[in-house]
Amino acid sequence: MKLLFDLFPVILFFVAFKLQGIYFATGVAIAATIFQVGWVLARRRKVSNMQWMSLVIIVLFGGATLLLRDETFIKWKPSVLYWLAGAVFLGGLAFRTNLVKAVMSEGITMPEHAWTKLCVAWGAFFLFKGTLNLWVAYTFDTDTWVNFKLFGGMGLMLLFVIAQAFWISKYLPDEDPKPAAGSPKP
Repeated sequence: MKLLFDLFPVILFFVAFKLQGIYFATGVAIAATIFQVGWVLARRRKVSNMQWMSLVIIVLFGGATLLLRDETFIKWKPSVLYWLAGAVFLGGLAFRTNLVKAVMSEGITMPEHAWTKLCVAWGAFFLFKGTLNLWVAYTFDTDTWVNFKLFGGMGLMLLFVIAQAFWISKYLPDEDPKPAAGSPKP
């Protein structure tokens, strides 16, 4: 359910674009993001740093898109958000703060070097994703970019998380094999 809530503005942007075009979709994305943050606040929950960053970036870049009637700004928005996220992951390491470990270590025990590699992987992934977004935005038409923004972005994230799960699994303890029927219990 949280994933759907997080994707709410992107899904509405996609649908609005298909119905009315880029400028209408940009307005819908701004409104949806404001609603999303407002909903979290109204429920007296903590708005994540990523949600605050997304709100500021959509208002700035979406606002510039609407004010100047130039879709370039909205196409830059995901890249700026991804690059900021990548910089936060990698910058955290420079200050001896591993954000991936801070979030995931409660349920997983791994050596410190593995946590560092995982944090670097997240940072690099977001830097790559931001660069890929601009490549698609400038290489293909707007319709293709909008499709990529929803389906390509989601697909890449899913593949990355699956790859991460396989990589982490080598650090998880092996389960004790069950004794065969009739064999003595230890």
